Amino acid sequence: MFQPAKRCKLIQLSEIRKMFELVAEDAINLSLGEPDFDTPLNIREAVKVALDSGFTHYTPNKGIIELREAISCKLEDENKINADPESIIVTVGASEALHISIQALINSGDEVLIPDPGFISYDPCVKLAEGKIVPLELHEENEFRMTADDVIDTITDKTKAIILNSPANPTGSVMQKEDIKGIAEIAEDNNIYLISDEIYEKIIYEGKHYSPGRYTDNAITINGFSKTYAMTGFRIGYVAAKPELIEEMLKVHQYNAACASSLSQIAGLEALTGPQECVGEMLNEFKRRRDLVVKRLNQMEITFKAPEGAFYVFPKVENSMEFVNKAINKGVIIVNGAGFGKCGEGHFRISYAASYEKLTEAMDRLDSINI
Repeated sequence: MFQPAKRCKLIQLSEIRKMFELVAEDAINLSLGEPDFDTPLNIREAVKVALDSGFTHYTPNKGIIELREAISCKLEDENKINADPESIIVTVGASEALHISIQALINSGDEVLIPDPGFISYDPCVKLAEGKIVPLELHEENEFRMTADDVIDTITDKTKAIILNSPANPTGSVMQKEDIKGIAEIAEDNNIYLISDEIYEKIIYEGKHYSPGRYTDNAITINGFSKTYAMTGFRIGYVAAKPELIEEMLKVHQYNAACASSLSQIAGLEALTGPQECVGEMLNEFKRRRDLVVKRLNQMEITFKAPEGAFYVFPKVENSMEFVNKAINKGVIIVNGAGFGKCGEGHFRISYAASYEKLTEAMDRLDSINI
């Protein structure tokens, strides 16, 4: 009789992907965090040139040097992080960067603080490393922001790492500078690592992005190209950390993926070094979509503060599971907030990465639900 590994029995399939599988032909899918924009033309053209030139072989495990140099410059100029190219690994999306970071860092029984509500991958990644999950409860009255006070009240002598995500999925919250800096100081004082998921850093409407790596060498910076440049299918990301930790991550990366796709690395290089107008254009459209969804939800008397970043809203209703099921019956796929942690119960997540026209129709359908 088949007996799966116990570590796999501890985790469940993604709630978001479960909802995605429910999509009927005429349904509007607001469950996935995938920009509906085409990848910018200059990036696609760069890939075509690389393909025609035969750039289809293995690359160095860490990634091509040109891309790592570009990432290094980007981190120094924009994030005030000093990471030379040898302290960077190009990964198969930010998802692999998260996985190898945790695998290289966490021992059995080590405690890892994760935001609750928070991105669904954090919990299973820690469990697969046999670490112990410690939910860091975030509350609506504080706009679901993680604060230094939250952290200091939750850490123990077994805390090995804290996962930060700003702007945040599923809430759209943006952490404030004083809390990023305060949590960095806590990490320094207690020899704790900060795993900073910064995949939405360019999608901010109010406030400003601050990287923990600006304030502490104990930070692991994770980022990628999927959200900023509409490159989800390219599966290209990166991780930067101090050299001794990168060396351990590289071991996991080598035996997991060997290297990121050669063509995707060319796409990432062009994304960073080519024209950047597309970033602002997409941001403006995301804001327009956010404002539409917020306005319509307020008209439905589902009130909440407009998210400051990312492309999600996380409203609260009396019975979120019932509301999600009614939405499905209306042909709108959204995600129950309980899938993002205990503190997500009673909420639901809408991704407004879909087109303005689809969002308008989806909000019309949701407005017809008897709450």
